[in-house]
Amino acid sequence: MASLLLDTHILLWLVNGSSRLRADIRAAVSNPANAVFVSAASVWEIAIKHSQGRRNDFQMPVNLEALLEAVGFRRLPVNFAHAQQVAGLPTHHGDPFDRMLIAQAQVEGLTLVTADSAILRYDVALMDAS
Repeated sequence: MASLLLDTHILLWLVNGSSRLRADIRAAVSNPANAVFVSAASVWEIAIKHSQGRRNDFQMPVNLEALLEAVGFRRLPVNFAHAQQVAGLPTHHGDPFDRMLIAQAQVEGLTLVTADSAILRYDVALMDAS
């Protein structure tokens, strides 16, 4: 069993049925033996970027919470330990949302599923979806 944390773009590719998501990643995420987590930071990122007019890349599903619950994904709130972990991260990546996901994966012992090449430089368990 793996415990996976979805990067925001992976989450969006899943909910929007994107062909950019490889079959092996789709299989890992849909495998009921794996625990799949979605961070509050990802939902926040989608909401902010959607409200800034980036609706093509950050299309907010009508009821994301119900959708995630229906497929069995687990919520991962942001807490103090996560926030403090960000302070110790090298500055390979400037996006605060991605930095939070990296910190959460480190603190919680999760494998971060991402296609973001900048994240690959961090000391974090990864599933490379690129």
